[in-house]
Amino acid sequence: MSIKPEINQIVVTQDIETDLLLEAVYHRFGYDFRDYNKAHIKRRILHRMQTTGARSISEMQHKVLHEEGFIEVILRDLSINVTEMYRDPSFYLSIRNEVFPILKTYPFIKIWHAGCATGEEVYSFAIMLKEEGLLNRAQIYATDFNPLVLETARKGIYPISRIKEYTQNYQSAGGNQSFSDYYIAKYDSVILDQSLRKNIVFAEHNLVTDSVFAEVHLVVCRNVLIYFNKDLQNRVVKLFNESLVKGGFLGLGSKENLMFTDVYEKFYVVDAKEKIYKKKVQGVI
Repeated sequence: MSIKPEINQIVVTQDIETDLLLEAVYHRFGYDFRDYNKAHIKRRILHRMQTTGARSISEMQHKVLHEEGFIEVILRDLSINVTEMYRDPSFYLSIRNEVFPILKTYPFIKIWHAGCATGEEVYSFAIMLKEEGLLNRAQIYATDFNPLVLETARKGIYPISRIKEYTQNYQSAGGNQSFSDYYIAKYDSVILDQSLRKNIVFAEHNLVTDSVFAEVHLVVCRNVLIYFNKDLQNRVVKLFNESLVKGGFLGLGSKENLMFTDVYEKFYVVDAKEKIYKKKVQGVI
């Protein structure tokens, strides 16, 4: 006797339950995960189901709607919080060499770091700006939909166990100082230099449901789009296009690009490998 039909039935049921859970989260709390990559979302939900001992995703939905504080657990599960300082150092080196020389021509610079998670990559940018003499005339808007990770980002306190890795990343990204100058070690943590925060505004913003955040010269959104379906990816890159000044820059993650989106013809490639683009000025490079 084949058990395949039974397995298929379970999968179909779980898919329906997942959709209903996402609908419940959206209508009750306003967080919209309905256009996220379904396979990723389902994996995270099933992991939480096993962790909590719930018997079904429907039981998880009941906990979301009726158990105080459980939505915060779900938000942590569904948030995209994989990050590190100078993640993919070659990207930062390219920004330093290809983008910053252009930004230096502006009297004031606005940067939007969308989906900033716990802030490590935001502070990486702040350090680079400081070393290039740009921090004092720059404003960084660092946004995420999850207030819990934003609170971590505001504090700028990270595990000391990762400092060796961060130092190597910093050096590979073209850092020209001693990385230890930018933090104070305390017990099992490091506290980043508070002067780095003075030009950073951490704020809640949801790429799925919110509109243009600000008019900026550079948008950085790395390794977020890969968790969205194609329609949502297209909507979000259109949002980035609307947020950029003419001649502004866009930096995406290593597995992301603008190809097959509605805005592809509005940009040209600055660095194909590092997924850095520049918005055209009235169709001219």
